[in-house]
Amino acid sequence: MYEQRNSQSAKQNVILKTKAINRLRLWYVGAAAIFLMGVGVAAGLIIAAWNVKAEKPLATNVAPESLSASFAEVARRVEPAVVNIDTKTNAELNASGKTSQAQKNGKSDGEDEDSSILEYFRKQLPVRPSYSVGSGFIVDSKGYILTNYHVVEDTNKITVRLQSGEEYIAETVGTDEQTDVAVLKITAGRELPAVKLGDSGAAQVGDWVLAVGSPFGLDQTVTAGIISKVEREAPFATNFQKFIQTDAAINRGNSGGPLVNMNGEVVGINSQIATSTGDYNGIGFALPSNAASYVYNQILQNGRVKRGFLGVSLDSIKPEFAKVYDLPEAKGALVTAVADEKGAAASAGLQENDIITKFNGQTVSTAQDLISKVAATMPNEQVEIVFLRENNNKLEQKTVRITLGERPVTRDGKVLKPRPEKPVEVVKNEQQLGLSLTDLTPQLISQNKLNGQKGVLVKEIDPNGIIADVRASAGRDLAINKNDLITRVNRVSVTNTDDFAAIVNKFKPGDAVVLHVARYDAASKKIQTRIVQFTFQ
Repeated sequence: MYEQRNSQSAKQNVILKTKAINRLRLWYVGAAAIFLMGVGVAAGLIIAAWNVKAEKPLATNVAPESLSASFAEVARRVEPAVVNIDTKTNAELNASGKTSQAQKNGKSDGEDEDSSILEYFRKQLPVRPSYSVGSGFIVDSKGYILTNYHVVEDTNKITVRLQSGEEYIAETVGTDEQTDVAVLKITAGRELPAVKLGDSGAAQVGDWVLAVGSPFGLDQTVTAGIISKVEREAPFATNFQKFIQTDAAINRGNSGGPLVNMNGEVVGINSQIATSTGDYNGIGFALPSNAASYVYNQILQNGRVKRGFLGVSLDSIKPEFAKVYDLPEAKGALVTAVADEKGAAASAGLQENDIITKFNGQTVSTAQDLISKVAATMPNEQVEIVFLRENNNKLEQKTVRITLGERPVTRDGKVLKPRPEKPVEVVKNEQQLGLSLTDLTPQLISQNKLNGQKGVLVKEIDPNGIIADVRASAGRDLAINKNDLITRVNRVSVTNTDDFAAIVNKFKPGDAVVLHVARYDAASKKIQTRIVQFTFQ
């Protein structure tokens, strides 16, 4: 019995030891697993931290005194090259000696005689010149200066004052109204301090910049801000002006001064401000340095800026057009008119309604994009253009080689607008779009110079209709106006108001609408066409 008990006791001890060993093994395995998990998490955190460090670190710990020192250093480097520009223009009095009809209205003979006597004495007064101030900056130690064209426009004397106080009479080397850039030259008899034109394409929203100039004639004034927007299209800008927007203070007199980055490089020429008072409102515009550099080099080489020219009127392809014409994406430039019958496009066979998709192998995104690409190419250079042409309701891709012409420039750099025509009688009211339309008659064709044209004529536009909203968003010149002729609706030609109504009455909210519109242009004495694109609401 004793041995049996001992045997049973031994067996129980073995069982207990086995259980204890198993528990210990499980504990070790668990501890090891927890350890490995901890190592993995730690490794992950280290790798994540390393990856964060590998990216550009955020400058959140820059001390105010460090930033202040940076501003001071940039200003110290740039200011010697910034100049104050004083201009003088002779004011001319009316030399005719005649009193205007407005002066005569409502006056007796005696009063008229008095006015004539006063006019006589006014003519005896000396001619008083007018003065204005602006800014500029030296870009070459030989004395070449960049500024705005509007700073020196129509002036007969330009005085440049350096930081040292020295004054020099400047000559105008060349100007470019399209970009509002002027190149001046002074002769100092020594090398002058100059600034470097930087790469404006590298400028980013949020970058610190300094604006240096002479606001209100207070020369060597420095203001700081950030870049608020790049490639900004501003009111009254030309096709060649896409600005850097900044909140650095820019006022009257700052025009022509440099906008510089924290490396002391010029990234823009301060050109315009958006304001309701005429002074600083926190929104300033600078012409990018890359555009200014192109103009500067062209003026030095040719005395003026030469730009390529196709000789067509263009409009951008919008989502509505792409949807109606089954295009894969809303990209391209639509030829709305071949304006120059002897121009490059006409000679190469381009036609109205062709859709240009590529220029010299580069994709064309918008009409503005094509204009920029063409203008950046020298005249007489041969280029390859890929375009789509509609044939039997299908778009066929074609390629043509074109030798570019040279872009003409008018006095104000703008194309003349069509003159308004006389209104015509209302025949039918298309309420959905807010248009009053009329069929063409021989009298209306003659009256509006629409020989050879077919379509429906616009008499009135309802201010509460869809077309009025399109006019408000797109602008009068890009929408439909009174006495315009609508020739096509969504790829279908219309010859009368019934045709037009049959198409429009099928529109549902959200449908894309593309209207082809024609009008006689009194300036060019030709029929000008354009497209109007919008979504039916």
